Amino acid sequence: MANDLHTLTIRGPGKNALGTPVMQDIIAQLRAAAGRPVLLTGDTGAFSAGLNLKEVAGFDGEGMLRFLNLLEEMVDVLFNYAGPTVAAVNGHAIAGGCILALCCDHRVATDDRSIRIGLNEVALGLEFPPRVMGVVRHRVPPRWIERVTLEAGLHDPRRALELGLIDAVAADAQAAGVEQLERLAAHPRGAYVATKRTLRTGATTVSADDQRYFEDRLVPAWCAPAVKDRVRALLGGRR
Repeated sequence: MANDLHTLTIRGPGKNALGTPVMQDIIAQLRAAAGRPVLLTGDTGAFSAGLNLKEVAGFDGEGMLRFLNLLEEMVDVLFNYAGPTVAAVNGHAIAGGCILALCCDHRVATDDRSIRIGLNEVALGLEFPPRVMGVVRHRVPPRWIERVTLEAGLHDPRRALELGLIDAVAADAQAAGVEQLERLAAHPRGAYVATKRTLRTGATTVSADDQRYFEDRLVPAWCAPAVKDRVRALLGGRR
């Protein structure tokens, strides 16, 4: 199986931030993988620190709509990928980065207390787009989902494990991820894919009302001056 495995490495500036080219590359690699087992990990000691906030801060309404539609497409393609997927969370997995991990069938993080994992969108004044929220609802245990989303905290891997954001911690997330991916890929592929499809049916389906809300209310809210100010303040604090 090792020769069949596709390692998809998230590569981008700002700790592999999810900008337009990075998301386009992830979608293209997933489509090219065409059902092969996929190990998703991050480049140079990070998984993904979330969306590229420099892009977000500069968008007008049309640009933001294109960007969020691309995010939604990436989430849908990964979450519903017709094959086994494992996230080897080798560094920070924040906001959009955490969503990428949640899209995978299994998530293992490096056992390093300095790593932060979580969904901090609400702290920035951002609503979850509909497909993203569908993944969160499907993957985060009901007991913890309100704490994870409304408190908008960032957690070390052990706490993230307790909250259901990841499935395991390991000294070497990549090695442990490959081992788990080999176990998943050993099952008859047709049965695996069919069962996965059945379990996830409807999770990322968007109703006409939700789509109207997304376009008419949520996208403009992401462009609001107060949101842009919070994003720029966060960017300033990273310098």
